[in-house]
Amino acid sequence: YGLQTSRGFRALKIWMALKEHGVEKFGRLIDQNIAQARYLAGLIEAEPALELMAPTTINIVSFRHRLDDGSEERLKAFNTEIMLRLQEEGIAALSDTTVHGRHCLRVAIANHRTRR
Repeated sequence: YGLQTSRGFRALKIWMALKEHGVEKFGRLIDQNIAQARYLAGLIEAEPALELMAPTTINIVSFRHRLDDGSEERLKAFNTEIMLRLQEEGIAALSDTTVHGRHCLRVAIANHRTRR
């Protein structure tokens, strides 16, 4: 509820965007994000120092940097440091997660302005 003591119409923004641009355009943007995620997954698979943690079927890519002598604890600390540096330097806004009990980095491509 707002100051007017009524509920806000939060869906109005989406409804107006759909009316202006159409469902097809939003579908193309979603397809573009999924294609970019698959492209990133391909780059990760081609890099021996990186490990893809799960199949990329939507716009989310989970991966981690490998270490030759890395315990799970060391891998988590190392990948967390990578994530923090990328965030602090404004290079990427990735997060971390756990896949099958293993810590990894997570990229969710959701911005229509994201480019390869």
